[in-house]
Amino acid sequence: MSTDNTTDASTETESKCGASGAQASAGETDTDASNGSKCGASEARSVSEASGEAASASTSEASTSTETSTEADDTSSKCGASSSSSSSSSSSCGASSSSDSSEDEEEVGATVDDFDAEPGQLIAVGLGPGQPEGMTARARSALMDAEHIVGYTTYVDLLPDEVTDAAEDIYNTPMCGEVSRTEEAIDRALAGNDVAIIGSGDPNVYALAGLALEIIESKGATATMLDFDVVPGVPAAQSCAARVGAPLVNDTVSISLSDHLTDMPTIESRLHAAAKEGFTITIYNPWSRKRRDNYEKCCEILLEHRDPETPVGVVHAAGREDEQVEIVELGELPELGETDLVDMTTTLLVGNEDTYVWDDRMVTPRGYETKYDY
Repeated sequence: MSTDNTTDASTETESKCGASGAQASAGETDTDASNGSKCGASEARSVSEASGEAASASTSEASTSTETSTEADDTSSKCGASSSSSSSSSSSCGASSSSDSSEDEEEVGATVDDFDAEPGQLIAVGLGPGQPEGMTARARSALMDAEHIVGYTTYVDLLPDEVTDAAEDIYNTPMCGEVSRTEEAIDRALAGNDVAIIGSGDPNVYALAGLALEIIESKGATATMLDFDVVPGVPAAQSCAARVGAPLVNDTVSISLSDHLTDMPTIESRLHAAAKEGFTITIYNPWSRKRRDNYEKCCEILLEHRDPETPVGVVHAAGREDEQVEIVELGELPELGETDLVDMTTTLLVGNEDTYVWDDRMVTPRGYETKYDY
């Protein structure tokens, strides 16, 4: 998901069942939060909000098209570290509360020693493309069993009613709360709850499974202690590919154009490597107001290595009401950057030298035609 330029407001929060003596941590723009802790561990500092989660353009690993988010959610943190920014929240079972956003620095608050309870379970669940019918049976089962569900507001809104009705508590934050949201989930689990942290698509594709393990380690806990597990979902590359035919059936790679966590020279190097070697390429996070140059550079690199007539599948807002699907030629791609078709909710599927369009569908041969007569 796009994580640039989110404006977070400080909140007055109260922690009732987690780490005590919480202090608001200093971020880029310091504002104090008033925190009171009533039962738990001691002297935990909060995480200040940062950005981090790059995600897909479809609802799988989805990003929102507005990068300057000022969403204000009334969220209640009952068993975790940071309460969401831009929200009125009260933490009643966690470590500490965050006061503001810091895009440059975050620090983990409570450690494993700050919790007295027998740890619960933490599971990262991929929701798939976004529609309830696109969720795997295992994902649905895991969410029905979870006591607490933690996720980005947009992803929480994708949950079926039966899942939200079954949960004891649901905690959500707006865009740019990836680190604090993940720590919230971990602290809830350390406090003895069975917790699911959710994301659309798959937890291992530009998502939070890896971040969860990193924060668990930084807290001095272990994945085994939390019985940490990952429930896969259908990634954007696959769900979007299905909408345009069969473009990814041979060797393929995925590259995100978001330079928030990966610098643009590295992205450019990867684009050159993938394009010249003939991989089909899925482009995540292709265009935003702040990343016009990234998109233009991507098109330039692709056209340096690929024929302008190379088919490209363009899938906007897959699985949403405003879904749009088109198959264009690579040479047309640059001019689409200023249209409604390409934004941070779009996934691009770039064919290779063998990809062709037949009956309004992209086809990338697997190679059977070289071995068999049909």
